[in-house]
Amino acid sequence: MNFIKKIQVFALIAALLFMVGCQKDGYFMDTGKQTATFNGTILDYIKSKPGTWDSINKIVKLAGLEDSLKTKKLTFFLPDDSCVRRTLVALNQRLERDGKPWVTKLEQIDSAVWRRQLSRYLFKSAKSMNDFPQLDPGNLSAYQGQIYESYAGALMNIGVIYNDAGGVKYAGYHQLRLSYIPSISTPLDYNSWYSVTVSTVNVTPSNGFVHILNYAYHNFGFETTQFIDDVIDKGIDYTK
Repeated sequence: MNFIKKIQVFALIAALLFMVGCQKDGYFMDTGKQTATFNGTILDYIKSKPGTWDSINKIVKLAGLEDSLKTKKLTFFLPDDSCVRRTLVALNQRLERDGKPWVTKLEQIDSAVWRRQLSRYLFKSAKSMNDFPQLDPGNLSAYQGQIYESYAGALMNIGVIYNDAGGVKYAGYHQLRLSYIPSISTPLDYNSWYSVTVSTVNVTPSNGFVHILNYAYHNFGFETTQFIDDVIDKGIDYTK
């Protein structure tokens, strides 16, 4: 495939699969202190933002989690379609190096992969930012956040970082952070964590809380190499 053809194909893939919206609501901010009530379920909220969460909505369906997002009390740390796009770009680069065809549809990836990876953002019970303890990466002995199991049992850390202000420690804005812990044997090895901060906290659908990620630099699944290996190990269905 020549260079121009690759660009054309990728542009088509991006247009079809990973439309990314640029809208920001009034409660979208770095500190995320305001609360936005949404009249509907968590699934309804995802569907309410076409162009921002189209791929996430499709992944929810492929993962078999639609009913959970409609009926169960949950906390969802919500990535957007751009996170999915970055991960699939990396996947297709790996496939091309291996001499294999690209993934052009989300359906080609095994549903078990989507469920495992999406579940890292999903937690049983409804928790607002105020329900999570303080996290200080420079002083984990005092402020460790808290380790949780995700919806599918992945080891995650959730904590609130208290920033400094005016030379006063911990007096600044608070920022919620979600981290994937790859090693069960060393869960407090902060340097091994894959972390993402939250831009908007405490969106409140009828069945829980949604915390919207600062997704500008986040890859879906946290650990991209692991995601790619997971996809390849499960196999890709090119008939779809």
